[in-house]
Amino acid sequence: MTSTASSMDSTDTRQGQAPHEQRPSWQQRLRRFGYTAAPRSDVRAQLVPPYVQPSPRMWQFLGVSRPLAERIARWSAWGGPLLVTLLAGVLRFWNLGNPKRVIFDETYYAKDAWALVHRGFEVNWDKNANDLILKVGDQVQIPTDAAYVVHPPVGKYVIGLGELMFGFNPFGWRFMTALLGTLAVLMLCRIGRRIFRSTFLGCLAGTLMAVDGLAFVMARTSLLDGVLMFFVLAAFGCLVVDRDRARAKLAAALPVDADGRARPDAHIAETLSLGRRPYRLLAGLMLGLAIGTKWNGLYFLVAFGLLTVLWDVGARRVAGAHHPYTAVLKHDVGLAFLSTVPVAIVTYLVSWTGWILSPTDGSGGYYRDWASANGRSSNWSWLFPDWWLSLWHYEHQVYEFHVGLSSPHTYQSNPWSWIVAGRPVSYFYESPKPGKDGCPIDAGEKCAREVLALGTPLLWWVAAFAVLYVLWRWLFRRDWRAGAIVCGIAAGYLPWFLYQERTIFFFYAVVFLPFLCLAVAMLLGAIIGPPGSSDTRRVAGATGAGVLVLLIAWNFIYFWPIYTGTAIPIDDWRSRMWLDTWV
Repeated sequence: MTSTASSMDSTDTRQGQAPHEQRPSWQQRLRRFGYTAAPRSDVRAQLVPPYVQPSPRMWQFLGVSRPLAERIARWSAWGGPLLVTLLAGVLRFWNLGNPKRVIFDETYYAKDAWALVHRGFEVNWDKNANDLILKVGDQVQIPTDAAYVVHPPVGKYVIGLGELMFGFNPFGWRFMTALLGTLAVLMLCRIGRRIFRSTFLGCLAGTLMAVDGLAFVMARTSLLDGVLMFFVLAAFGCLVVDRDRARAKLAAALPVDADGRARPDAHIAETLSLGRRPYRLLAGLMLGLAIGTKWNGLYFLVAFGLLTVLWDVGARRVAGAHHPYTAVLKHDVGLAFLSTVPVAIVTYLVSWTGWILSPTDGSGGYYRDWASANGRSSNWSWLFPDWWLSLWHYEHQVYEFHVGLSSPHTYQSNPWSWIVAGRPVSYFYESPKPGKDGCPIDAGEKCAREVLALGTPLLWWVAAFAVLYVLWRWLFRRDWRAGAIVCGIAAGYLPWFLYQERTIFFFYAVVFLPFLCLAVAMLLGAIIGPPGSSDTRRVAGATGAGVLVLLIAWNFIYFWPIYTGTAIPIDDWRSRMWLDTWV
C-alpha cells in the first residue's frame, strides 16, 4: 500500500552547493559544445503526478480548437463529477416517498431518530406505532420509556435531521440517506480523479456507483449502513487529499538542478517536518462519526491509520530518504495518531451528549442511571463521573449482544457470497391485485411489488474480477492506488469473516462498495489501455470497456422495478430472479 516509484539515481546529499555545481564536471564541459544529456526524471512528477489530459488527436477528430479544448478540460474537473452527481440525485430522489410504508429496519431507525432529535435518547414504541405514524405523522405522541438499542446515535441523528425538515413520514426519514448517497457519488468521482489522475476514470467510478442497485436502494431507505459508507468514504477522501498535500510539500523542498528538475535529497527527505495537516484531522472527525454510526467503523480507523503512515513512508522514500521508516517514525507517526485516534474518540463521545445529559433518575436514557444505582463497587470508580461508568457498562452490554447475535433470519447470508451478490435482502414485498397499487388491470393475476437490496449483478460480477486485478497490481506491481483500494475493501469486508456464526446481511457490503467501483474503474482503464498505446489498441479497448459499462447500465434499468417497489406482473418479477437464492 506504499507508493513505489521506479528506482532513483544515487542521491547527492551535499548541502549548500548551487545546483550547477552538483552536476558531473564532464557533463559541464560537454555542455559548452552543445551536448545535452538525456533528461533525468523530475522527482516532483513522481511525488505529485500531473493529471492526464485528453489526447490532442481526439480534439482534432472532434473538430475542437485548442483553446476550447483547454477550457473543456478545466471545466470537466468539476463539471464531469457534478453531471454524474446530478444523474445520481435524480435517480435517488425520484418518488422517494414510495413505497409509503415503514420498510425493513426503518421500523427501528426512523422511530429512534425521531425520538433522539426530540428527547435525546431512544424510546420504546408501541407495536402498532408504524400504522399510526403513517396516518398522523408529526402528531404522534412520543413514548417516555427508554429503549435498549445496539447502535450508537450518529446515524440516527442524521436521519432525524431529515425528519425535522420534512416531517415524520417516509420522505422525511429517507431524505438524508438519499442526500448522503448522492453526495457520496460526487466524492467518489473526485477521489477517483485524484488517485487515477484522470477525470474520465474518476467519473466512471462515480457513474458505476450511481447505477449500482445496492447503493441505490440503501440511499432510498433509512438504514445506518448508507450513512456509515458516506463517513468512511469522506475519511478516505480526506486522507487522499492529505497525501497529495504532504507530497507537494516534500517536492517543493527538494533541490533543483540546472535544468529545473527536482532531485532527491536524503537529508531533506529524512528531516523535513510536513507541518500542520488539517485533512488528517478532518479524517479523524469523519472516522469518529463513522464509529458513532456503527461500530465496524473501528476497522476503518485502524486500516486507514496504517495506510496514511505507509503513504508517508513511500513519499519520503521517493524524495530520497535512505531510512524512510525511521524518518516517518520520528516525524509523522505521532502526529498521525493524534490527528485520528483521539479526534475519533472525542467525536464518538460527543455524539452521546443527548444520552449523557438525560436525567439520571430512571427517566433518562437506557442505563443512564446504572452508575448511581450500582456502579460504584470498584475501588477505582471514584475516578470517573457517573455518565462515563454508565456509558461503559452500556457499551459492554452492546458488545455482548453483537458477538452473541445468532438468531436465524430468512435473508441472512455468509460473507463468502457477498462479492457475487448471492443472497440479497428483501426490504418490502406486496402482491397487489390487478388494478390495485399500480398493478396493470390486464395483468391477469397478482402483481409483485418489491424493494430488493441487490447490487447490479453485472457490476458485482465484474467487481469480483476487478478485486483480483487490483490485488495483482498491488502485490506484483506495487501500485499504491491498487493498495489503497484493497485497503478499503479489506477493512469493510474481511472483518465479517470473523463472525460467521453471527446473523449478518449482504447490505453491510455497501460500506466497501465505493472501493469496488474504484477497482472496476481501474480494470476498465487497463482494458482501454495506457496513454501512448496505438490507435488500434485504444479503440479496441475503449469499445470493449464501453460495451461493458452500457451492459451494467442496462442491467440497472432492467432491475429498476424491484429496486423501487414498482408493481409488475408476477411473471416479469420471476424473470428477474436470476438465482434461486434471490427469492
